[in-house]
Amino acid sequence: MKNQRGFALVLTLIITALLVALVVEFITDVYVDTTSRQNFVDAQKASLIADSGITGATALMQWNLNSQSYTSLQDSWLQPIKLTEGDGTLTITIEEESGKLNINDIAGQNGTFNTFQHDAAFRLFQEFSLPADQLVNSIADWRSETDTPHAGGAKTSWYSSLNPPYMAPNNNFLTVEELNLVKGFNTDLVNKLKPFITVYSDNQMMALININTAPKEVLIALDDSISEGVADDIINYRRITPFTTVSDIANVPGMSSIGTALQGHISVKGTIFRITAVAQVNETTRTVEAVINFAAGVPVTTYWREY
Repeated sequence: MKNQRGFALVLTLIITALLVALVVEFITDVYVDTTSRQNFVDAQKASLIADSGITGATALMQWNLNSQSYTSLQDSWLQPIKLTEGDGTLTITIEEESGKLNINDIAGQNGTFNTFQHDAAFRLFQEFSLPADQLVNSIADWRSETDTPHAGGAKTSWYSSLNPPYMAPNNNFLTVEELNLVKGFNTDLVNKLKPFITVYSDNQMMALININTAPKEVLIALDDSISEGVADDIINYRRITPFTTVSDIANVPGMSSIGTALQGHISVKGTIFRITAVAQVNETTRTVEAVINFAAGVPVTTYWREY
């Protein structure tokens, strides 16, 4: 009888332990399931908020471009937009791509260099003490249809020998990040160059560079005669009086003859903008990044990424 009572006690303890374990597991599952569901809902809300941010910023930029004959670093769109609604926040930033050097213009599909764009890219790379010849040649080879590489460049025969192998597309760069695949480039170098280069064009034969928004490094790269001092003069001039026509650049000391040579390569109004909308709902964040081309008078999305 005593043994039976002892066995019953042990059995009761085991059953109790199992029940406690089951209850704990059930509570954990309910908590995880509820948390996951809430995170999913928050992510969907944040995604919709970020998407609406892109839509709103696009409408704002279209209105701004229709009401002004130039774009500059003094424009209101340059300031981040921050909104708060309920449990969500939205931050929108806008960056002009038209003040950068388009690497797709360095050479044509036949591999022949476009003199102005080639020389500007060469000077830009030299400013960073980079092997300018090799990098410019590698860019040209990546997008040209020819089979013979330039000196220091590479075609598919070289890329196919890598591990893993891949092919040169013989076409335009779709993103600046694609440079990471090109001979001579790496992530650190691409990140260093990103503020100064672009792959987006306003659909003209050659993308024009907006002298109102071009960084100092890009201004110096435009011509051999533009020194750091002259570039500073351009920046100081446009800070007070933004250029409203391309001929206005001749008003900057030292730019009279250079300004004439730059005609056909520069502009005073951007047409391509990168809009980034970051939405946060509770602890969940979603980011939408879009590049919008306004050259045709209506916005055209050329790039879209959500993460």
